[in-house]
Amino acid sequence: MSSAHRRVVLEVNLGTVRNNFQKIATAVSPCGVMAVLKANAYGLGARAVGEAVAGAGVNRFGVAELDEALDLLYLGVPVQILGSVLAEEIPEAVACGIVLPIPDRETGQRISDACVRQSRQALCHVKIDTGMGRLGFPADGDADVRFVGSLPGLVLEGVFTHFPMAYRRGSAVTEAQIESFLAMLGRLDSAGMGFRLRHAANSDAINNVGRVYREPFNMVRTGINLYGCFDTEGARAVDVRSVLTLRTRLMAVRELPAGATVGYGCTFQTPARMRVGTISAGYADGLPLALSNRGRVLIGGRVCPVVGRISMDYTTVDLSQAPDARSGDVVTCIGTDGDDQVNIDEWAAIKGTHAYDIICSIGGRGERRYRSV
Repeated sequence: MSSAHRRVVLEVNLGTVRNNFQKIATAVSPCGVMAVLKANAYGLGARAVGEAVAGAGVNRFGVAELDEALDLLYLGVPVQILGSVLAEEIPEAVACGIVLPIPDRETGQRISDACVRQSRQALCHVKIDTGMGRLGFPADGDADVRFVGSLPGLVLEGVFTHFPMAYRRGSAVTEAQIESFLAMLGRLDSAGMGFRLRHAANSDAINNVGRVYREPFNMVRTGINLYGCFDTEGARAVDVRSVLTLRTRLMAVRELPAGATVGYGCTFQTPARMRVGTISAGYADGLPLALSNRGRVLIGGRVCPVVGRISMDYTTVDLSQAPDARSGDVVTCIGTDGDDQVNIDEWAAIKGTHAYDIICSIGGRGERRYRSV
């Protein structure tokens, strides 16, 4: 579809992305910074975001799977898969020089076997499970880590863990994880296994757990903060700004009589004669269904509440405060219009979720537009 006919536009300010990255890098200095671009940079465009930070001093990119990694190699920045890799992904990953995770003996053995067959070495990071419960060697799995360290072809460049509750400042769970991780590193070091890179901090930890960007830690991973967002709970220590605006168009303006119902389920009934507008965006474009009868958009700088249930392609709004609105007008779903703003936190609060969910749920139908200032 031609971009000229896109009804929904997600605008990403790459200048703000770079500024956010620089603020994060300054806050955690001298730690290196991994920019996490998984899920297509949370739906904002991994290539565009990657290019924006590649020249700003980023140390490496973090992704979730092989295809994401391959798509970023052209930037000349090390690309690291976080989590794990499937057996069939390993040969190509080794051949392409992607930094690989080792969360268990079996994965380490498979990577080593691929290295031997290809007469290559692979940079790897050992993943330790200190309480996330998804992937990784247990924090008392020293023997298994030492086994992996003995395998041919593996260069164990780094070691890392992940926090489930870093958004909560002073969390006893997080503190216990740190102590468990450091104790294991101490034992491995005594056994002759050291790691050049040691990292645990995600965006939440950067804002709430200062000790994880000081020695012996020397790298952090940031994703959501790059885009100017935070978890709904916790401190916001780094002054980052939102990088995105979501806009659509007003499709139609209608006058409904008193007692008319709006939307599936007839969840809204007009209390009196009402001027309403139908905007050309719905839950397929990322508007949470929870905004039904609760959310708002901005048209001409005026607040227009959502009425009725949000549909896949359309949403109906009350135009009482925007009497001059006409078909074709720009509608701001997320962003600033005039003196008002609708932000991601507002949507997250209504939906009872967090910013990650909101950003990743913005559909692929809308056009991504990028600006540098």
